[in-house]
Amino acid sequence: MSNLLSQINSPKDLKKLTTRELETLASEIRQRILEVVSETGGHVATNMGIVELTIALHYAFDTPQDKLVWDVSNQCYAHKLLTGRKESFHTLRTYGGVSGFAKIAESEYDTFGAGHASTGLSAALGMVVSRDLKKEDHKVVCVVGDGALTGGLSFEALNNAGSLNKDFIVILNDNSMSISKNVGAVAKYLTEVITDTTYNKIKKDLWKLSGKLKETLKLRKIISRFEESVKGFLVPGILFEKLGFRYFGPIDGHDLPRLIKTLKALKKLKGPLLLHVVTVKGKGYQPAEKDAAAFHGVSAFDLATGKSKSAKSISYSDVFKDTIVELAQKNPQVVAITAAMCSGTGLTKFAETFPERFFDVGIAEQHAGTFSAGLAASGSKPFLAIYSTFLQRSYDPIIHDVALQNLNVVLCIDRAGLVGEDGPTHHGVFDISYLRLIPNMTILAPKDGTELRNMMYFANRWNEGPIAIRYPRTAIPEGEIKASVKEIERFSWEILKEGKSFLILACGSMVNSALKVVEAVEKNYSASCTVVNCRFIKPLDEKMLSSLLGQFNKVLTLEENVLKGGFGSAILEFIADKNLKGIEIKNLGVPDEFIEQGTRNILLQQCGLDPEGIEKAIVSALGLSAKSISRITFKIKEADKVKGSISK
Repeated sequence: MSNLLSQINSPKDLKKLTTRELETLASEIRQRILEVVSETGGHVATNMGIVELTIALHYAFDTPQDKLVWDVSNQCYAHKLLTGRKESFHTLRTYGGVSGFAKIAESEYDTFGAGHASTGLSAALGMVVSRDLKKEDHKVVCVVGDGALTGGLSFEALNNAGSLNKDFIVILNDNSMSISKNVGAVAKYLTEVITDTTYNKIKKDLWKLSGKLKETLKLRKIISRFEESVKGFLVPGILFEKLGFRYFGPIDGHDLPRLIKTLKALKKLKGPLLLHVVTVKGKGYQPAEKDAAAFHGVSAFDLATGKSKSAKSISYSDVFKDTIVELAQKNPQVVAITAAMCSGTGLTKFAETFPERFFDVGIAEQHAGTFSAGLAASGSKPFLAIYSTFLQRSYDPIIHDVALQNLNVVLCIDRAGLVGEDGPTHHGVFDISYLRLIPNMTILAPKDGTELRNMMYFANRWNEGPIAIRYPRTAIPEGEIKASVKEIERFSWEILKEGKSFLILACGSMVNSALKVVEAVEKNYSASCTVVNCRFIKPLDEKMLSSLLGQFNKVLTLEENVLKGGFGSAILEFIADKNLKGIEIKNLGVPDEFIEQGTRNILLQQCGLDPEGIEKAIVSALGLSAKSISRITFKIKEADKVKGSISK
């Protein structure tokens, strides 16, 4: 470990260092982040860009007494290195290791966990109010990215904070270059002036003096307007001023002495304050500086070249990418919408081919839902591509604006199921449950890439209300897709293998696993199984289901979704509604708990959804000997514990 970093066991140790040493420390932290993330995968660009700001915050404030909240918190790697986790940092994002996000259970310095953007300001404001109610004396600081300000929740919090007029410091980390033109001598000078003790004393004295004069209100308005007009002319902070915040900046987020000086000055001021800091994504690592978007979230990569170490494979997102372009070429009504997930969902090609029909609404999933409803209401065919975990934020628009009006919106739900190393904030394991209860909703899940393509064609023709297609974050099973499109019969399942001993009802990613396990089970036992691809999760293929339940009294359901309210629950409801007797049913899925981070393979094993877990369920249900289970046990390589890729 680097020399200075090895001496930092808590933020208190920072205060022993000179400014020059702090700058050296910043370089050491960047090197350590690159060393680890090149092996584990993670967020590179944002973390490389926020190193100096992180050091300055811990230097100027007294954490953990002063509360530091990270919005999104995928930018907290330097924070973790400075707060007692440098020895375990090599386990970043691995099973049982350090989380890639802030996590309350992990450290007292992680005041609030956040994996979704735009939540930090609301949480921090709650801490501010709680502090004041308890008459405590500490600072609350929230670091929020410029991208998070595209989320309405951020503005709701800013509006509330401005009206409450409490001591609250917001750091706007602007790394997009969109509003950075004013970084320069004038802006630096102005910030120094309005954070200066003398300036604020004069302003305070003028305010008091005006209160003793006859024209108090008029004079105070003139004083306020003067400062507002000067700042509004020179800096882009008038919006925040109107929301009730005093705006400072923008300043260079890599100038450590200036950052520390400014933060110390702000610490002495009262009321809602916002400091605008401009940083460079990927700072210090050329590949990330050149292509910050590509290095937002990466799998393990070669440190020298920046190239991924992962083997090339076709993912479900790749299939979506090509198919949505095909559909748009055939149907001029097709439009694509996403919420700051253009690359991740596979819409880059669509955006380049049909720029006028592509809409990235930013981190505004609620708006994305209602915007899609408006498009559908006017005759367009909207395909809303969004990760399962982020679709949760659009729940009310899906119910109120889409489903209630029975509009033809296609929800393309990427990252459905266990996503791996990003952990519980990003697992997409709730969508079957939260969509299944909505009237008018149709839900599909493909068993492979070819079926995803067929389902998208089906959805393009569908005109009977909202339709959702959920697919996992993994490679497609067969490695390729068939060029020809096969029409899917509405609400139909398909029997992939016939047997007499046991019935397996599987959906989506679990279909291929079921087929592999059954092949091994039949090889080792005399039992034979029927495997059904339950591609329509809602509505069920009731005709086929009734027939099958008349033939089998032992049933296993498989899904990569929580068991509560999921596909298995739908089968149980059907059995209860039809008053069917004598059926023994076992549901396998994600248990009623938040699943931690780890490779997808490890997490499937943890949930009993790996081949060994599925076989155990079959063997137990049939009362067979378990002596041969080890023959098909899914072996987890040590490399799985550290390798993987991430999402938004």
